Amino acid sequence: MQKQVIEFGGEPVGIVIPDEDRLKFIAVKFHVIDLDERRFNTPDEVRLAIRDLVRSRNVAPSAHV
Repeated sequence: MQKQVIEFGGEPVGIVIPDEDRLKFIAVKFHVIDLDERRFNTPDEVRLAIRDLVRSRNVAPSAHV
């Protein structure tokens, strides 16, 4: 496999490159930087990790005063 662009929400957010029989994610957008250089088995696994990361950031903690 060669490098592949990873899109999320129609926007390129990084690439995956072969690395040690897996795929290393290289982030090009700040909102996915937490996944930078992590290794995954498939491009779909990367997209799921991105989705989970974005969802976790969109969940605002409730404020109790």
